[in-house]
Formats: sequence, C-alpha cells, structure tokens
Amino acid sequence: MSERSVEFHLARYDTAPHLVFWETTKACGLACRHCRASAQTEPAPGELTFDEGCRLLDRIASWSTPSPLVILTGGDCLRRRDLDELVAYGRERHIRFALSPSVTDELSPERLAGLFAQGIRSVSISLDGDNPATHDAIRGITGHFERTLAALDTLSAMGFRVQVNTTVMRKNASELARIAHLLDQHQIRTWEVFFLIGVGRGAELDEVTPDIAEDVCHFLVDVTERGTTVRTVEAPFFRRVQAERRAAPSRGDERAATSPFYASLRTELLRFPAPERPETASHSLATGDGRGIIFVGHDGEVYASGFLPVSLGNVRHDDLTEIYQRHPDLVRMRRGDLEGECGRCPERQLCGGSRARAFARFGRVTAEDPACSHTEWARRRRLALV
Repeated sequence: MSERSVEFHLARYDTAPHLVFWETTKACGLACRHCRASAQTEPAPGELTFDEGCRLLDRIASWSTPSPLVILTGGDCLRRRDLDELVAYGRERHIRFALSPSVTDELSPERLAGLFAQGIRSVSISLDGDNPATHDAIRGITGHFERTLAALDTLSAMGFRVQVNTTVMRKNASELARIAHLLDQHQIRTWEVFFLIGVGRGAELDEVTPDIAEDVCHFLVDVTERGTTVRTVEAPFFRRVQAERRAAPSRGDERAATSPFYASLRTELLRFPAPERPETASHSLATGDGRGIIFVGHDGEVYASGFLPVSLGNVRHDDLTEIYQRHPDLVRMRRGDLEGECGRCPERQLCGGSRARAFARFGRVTAEDPACSHTEWARRRRLALV
C-alpha cells in the first residue's frame, strides 16, 4: 500500500471503522482451546434483543458511505435464531455483512442458501492444521478437519467468497506451508492469520516467540507473492515486514540465511507448485485494535477488538459513533501515542503493534507489543534464551 493510501485510510478511520465485529451470541457447539470466549452451548444472559440489534444496525448504517462491513461472529453466529431477520433488517439499510460461523450441523446448505439469497457473499471458516490430529485437537471435535474441508468446497460451489482463518501457535507453526498448500488445493484466495494472544482458553497454549513471529511474517509475504491475499490479526508488524521486503527484496534471502525456521517454511512452500493466479495479491489495510476496527459483544459492551477486554461503553446506553470517535483509548491508539519501541517506531502508523497483546502482557493498552522482534521486551527475551 502506498504512503498516500495509508494516510487516506488512517484519516477515514478517525471517524468510522472499516469493520464492525458483532458477537451476535456466545452459543457455540465447539470448544476451541484458543477461543477468547468460554465454551457454552446456549446463549449467555444479557444478549442483545432483536430490537436492540436493530438499533445497533441503524447506528452502523448512519456512518459514511460505504458503511462499515459488519462481521457476524460469535460463539457461532448461526446459533442466533433471529439472525436471518437481523440480516434482512440490515440489508434494507444497505449494510454489507460477512459471516464467521463455526463448522457444525448449523452450517447446512439450506441455511447458507437462505443467507446467500439475502445478499451475504463472504464467509470465513477456521482451519488450524494441515491434518486431523492438529486441527481436531485444537477444535475439540474428532472428524472436524474433514468437515471443515468439505465446508470450504460447499461454500465455494455455492458462490461465496471464502476466507480461511488460521490461528498461529507453537503447536501448528511448522505446518503453515502445508496449510497454504491446502488453501491452494481448495482454491481459497484469502487467508487471515491470527497470532495467538494468551487470553481465555488460549492462555493454556504457547504464543510463538518474537523471532518465530518475524519468521512467520516473512513466510506470509512469500505466500502473497504467489497470489494469495494475506491478512493478519494481532500482528500488524506483518505490514512492516511487507514494506521492508518491497523496499529491499533481498531481505527474504538474508532472513532465510540466518533463520532455520523461516528457511524451512520457505523451502516447503516452494516444494508446491504456485497456483495460476495474479503475480501479487492485494495488500492488507492498516487496521488495528480500535483503528478501523470495533467489536460489539453479545451484551452490547464495546471493545477495541475481541481480544482487548477493556470495555469502552455499551450500545444499550452509549452512542457507538461517540465511542469510536472520542474515547481516549481509541484516540491514543490511532494517534500512535504509544510506549516503548512502539512509540518510537517510524512505522507506528502503518503498524502500531497489537494493543490487545500489550494489554495482556503488561496491563496497559499503550505498552509496546511483546511479539514484535523490534521491541526491548523481545530483545531481553532473546538474550535470556542464549
């Protein structure tokens, strides 16, 4: 993305988000070990009512044209029994929706056909391993890997734009090249990669080290060069790596010469033939926690993201526009008023670090991101491991 394009989008993000994530329900039939939510099969008390959901959609529709894309998530959004009615209400107000369901019996062709008829065209599905042993262990259900691959094919055949979401953790980082190959085999062109933060059930799993995170970012740049659009969640430093590689393409070779892990991912990726796609994929937008993104919980609580558990207000009694534009935490995040290396970094507008990870580690939303290899925290950890 050019510097002028970055500035344009950042200016827009001061007044309205690009994405609104709505946790329509807590109910879900899975018990994924890394999920931010607690496993439960039924809706949690206090869930926004239909009328309250409609008022939320009215507020979103009032934002500038085009209005933000609303990601219907959960739990499992398909367990929200009035979901179709909410979508119909929003579509009448020209709201664009995307769906982020779980792969369960709720994800039936009949249900999907109804949502497609209502105008939903984008669906994201999670895939966290290149084999049943890894994926099923993370998702908590035997046979879920094969069901997920089948769901990807069904969605594509029905005409949906399909995105695969993958959570990177120590357990599956070495499988990323093979997961990329699976995406090629199933003709998936958009890959969203979430870098684990130790919250919720994810606290039981290990985040990758800062050096491994940097390796994964270099690998993801390689993936984009084969025509796949890559987006990252809680890893905005991926955009820094992209910019560095565009400015000096030899950095990839230099990284491979000094990092065995990146070299192994790169070598494995090159074993697979590149698909017939455009030479490069589209670039990700410079969004981050509270910058182009806002999250509304099942009970109306508003957060900078789904992984930053600091409430900014509640749509039941606070205006979402006012929260987004004026809350002091969000203003500081968008200005780049940050601590440590994140505050000094010349790429803080392009990147800005993960505010959710900073809070999880240090208890402050403005702290430096400990997963970035450029931070003092990462340097100290690297020395401790020598």
